[in-house]
Amino acid sequence: MISGTISRISGPVIMAKGMKGSKMYDVVKVGAEALRGEIIRLEGDEAVIQVYEDTTGLTLGEAVENTETPLSVELGPGLLASIYDGVQRPLPVLLKLSGDFIGRGITAPGLDRSKKWAFAPSVKNGDTLGHGDVIGTVKEFQFEHRVLVPPKVSGKVTEIRAGSFTVEEIVCVLDNKIRLPMMQSWPVRIPRPHIKKLDPLLPLITGQRVFDCMFPVTKGGTAMIPGGFGTGKTVSEQTLAKWSDTQIVVYIGCGERGNEMTDVLEEFPELVDPRTKLPLIERTILIANTSNMPVAAREASIYTGITIAEYFRDMGYDVALLADSTSRWGEALREVSGRLEEMPGEEGYPAYLATRLSAFYERAGRVICLGAGERNGSITVVGAVSPPGGDFSEPITQNTLRVVGTFWALDTNLAYRRHFPSVNWIKSYSLYLDCISEWYDKNIARDWRELREKAMYLLQKEVELQEIVQLVGPDALPDSEKAILDVTRMIREDFLQQSAYSDTDSFCPIEKQYLMLKVIMTYYEQANLAMNRGVSLRQVQVLPLKATIGRMKDAGEVDEVRKMIDEVTSAIARLEVER
Repeated sequence: MISGTISRISGPVIMAKGMKGSKMYDVVKVGAEALRGEIIRLEGDEAVIQVYEDTTGLTLGEAVENTETPLSVELGPGLLASIYDGVQRPLPVLLKLSGDFIGRGITAPGLDRSKKWAFAPSVKNGDTLGHGDVIGTVKEFQFEHRVLVPPKVSGKVTEIRAGSFTVEEIVCVLDNKIRLPMMQSWPVRIPRPHIKKLDPLLPLITGQRVFDCMFPVTKGGTAMIPGGFGTGKTVSEQTLAKWSDTQIVVYIGCGERGNEMTDVLEEFPELVDPRTKLPLIERTILIANTSNMPVAAREASIYTGITIAEYFRDMGYDVALLADSTSRWGEALREVSGRLEEMPGEEGYPAYLATRLSAFYERAGRVICLGAGERNGSITVVGAVSPPGGDFSEPITQNTLRVVGTFWALDTNLAYRRHFPSVNWIKSYSLYLDCISEWYDKNIARDWRELREKAMYLLQKEVELQEIVQLVGPDALPDSEKAILDVTRMIREDFLQQSAYSDTDSFCPIEKQYLMLKVIMTYYEQANLAMNRGVSLRQVQVLPLKATIGRMKDAGEVDEVRKMIDEVTSAIARLEVER
């Protein structure tokens, strides 16, 4: 056992001497209260340790004990519906142990050791197993939890048991004497292996028109939502958690305000999964690490969340990982780096900020999982960013932009005008359009991409026209350009704007999204044809069509929207030139 003594203390960072033989990222126990920490630098026989808890009261000379294992998470039945802190301590258990405030040195296992789970084997004696194979299943809520052979483990089954067991009890024995329980452990900083990463060809359907139609993200893709205070980052992520077509949701509240995180913890258990009509929490794992919690645990929370997501991906499921927010994670890196007296980079962030961010987002992806019988799983990572003052030029935003595929820029001005989701359609973009065009052609319509490009062109044209209007007024514009302003108002208010609290509009099926955009673009095309015949724009604008189009989002049936295309065409075609 490697042990040493504290030689220096600087906030959450301490130095311990006599630690010869230690390895990077080993977990240690510090002081009489056995505070958990992690070795982040080695110099001779001295180790620099970041402690996951408050170090107030520690004194020089106190003992430091090395566990000789890296920071790892426990993976197995019992993860779903759990609420953890940044190092996978279950918060409900800590509440019982220490009350409303977490006491120092208090710890609890990530998985309940006393609960029994009904294990149903998928293999029999004599079967040969390789790493990643499914040895059995457990029913967890309405979800099939697949118990996997850990990576780098293989052998022939000599004993397989069925029945109710705790996560620590042995359910399978291999001929090489390896004994497999339902639980496994994995170091959080090491990505879990897979056979092959697949191209991002399947869109993640979120039910939000501005995301799905205008700036889509794929299953296994990466996206970021930067925005200032009050622009709707947390509501957007909760909406994605509720409506995106994934089986598992991992929500990381990293360094958020305590009252905001409390709202999330109170609201999630009450949300109903719209697909199964069961509590959404039954397929969700929450990791809560508020801004007043120890800074080192905040830095670890991102890795804890992505490792849990990889575990469910390896079962063959689609996982949405929502990190709110990576800015607080970057600030934790900056604080620890400052205490280590490292050379600062831009705005005081460590020089390796870009490397850490890219390493985190690179763990997203759609993959062929380890194991027999081809299983595909995916992790879609959506990271919220809270740039100070809404300044998108700051380092976290810029470094994240370099590695993500979709950029949803939230706009403070739109939020103040009560336009939600407040995604700025000029600044936002998606790099996945070419990848998923074939899927949209086959499953929605062949002209989806054309409609989307035309709508984006008109929205960009509107910005130019608004500058002219501010100088000379709208009356100076010809009817053709007035028609652009008319239709872009429809796109903004009747298509892009969407209420998260509306029963009919909080989720919009992808087919309905396409048809709604088709109706608006048909209105524009028919208005131009009518004006070419000599009909005035005013005649088109006074038709009751505009009110009908405005009510599209409240239409419960897709067929209602489809009928509007013919109604718009025929109504404008009947107009005659005024004499």
